[in-house]
Amino acid sequence: MRILLSNDDGVYSPGLKALFDGLQGLGSLDVVAPDRDHSGASNALTLNRPLTVDSHPNGFRSVDGTPSDCVHLAVNGLYHEPFDRVISGINTHANLGDDVIYSGTVAAATEGRNLGLPAIAVSLVNQGHFHYETAARVVRMMLERDAPVSLGPRCILNVNVPDVPWHELAGFRVTRLGHRDRAEGAVPMTCPRGKERYWIGAPGEGHDAGPGTDFHAVRENYVSITPVHVDMTRHEALSSLREWLDEVNG
Repeated sequence: MRILLSNDDGVYSPGLKALFDGLQGLGSLDVVAPDRDHSGASNALTLNRPLTVDSHPNGFRSVDGTPSDCVHLAVNGLYHEPFDRVISGINTHANLGDDVIYSGTVAAATEGRNLGLPAIAVSLVNQGHFHYETAARVVRMMLERDAPVSLGPRCILNVNVPDVPWHELAGFRVTRLGHRDRAEGAVPMTCPRGKERYWIGAPGEGHDAGPGTDFHAVRENYVSITPVHVDMTRHEALSSLREWLDEVNG
């Protein structure tokens, strides 16, 4: 098995190293990650300048671009041998519910899927204990299964792992994405030169976070595994929209 590892926290992230260490022996591992933190980059590709790739003493490669750039370059240019799958993470914080829209971690996995590769995004629901080894063991267990799960085209797995030792996990749950409350307001500040600046406010808490959601699973110490489909079409709305358009067209 030939596996591409990437993330959005950057090439020096402890989660990336834990994932690399935890998957040793499963096959060939190559790491291509951003040269700095790109959390919140979503699926952005850098199209207005060329990208620089640097090699590091540990064999990792870094790109001065986004998580999607990293996976795109790795699959479409940096290596001659094809990959079997893409693993993105281990993200330093949760990617639950609406987080997947903004997440660079999820975006790196999505880019792999867009290029025809099975992909997993994995995040630690960080409570300050930094049990990355638990999340790495979860991914390893998923990859060691004899029969890989079949998800169909344009689908990835979004995995969130509670920040606890392995023996404290309650188990695994297949979940759907929940939804957060509205984000907190922007936080104003004044820079040393007297100009007003703003920090983006913190995300809201879980609003749709009941049983069956990813929020609920991790709150009960279960690993949340959510199949995420890239098709964002609201299929249930097609019929009513057609009816509305028929009236517009007369």
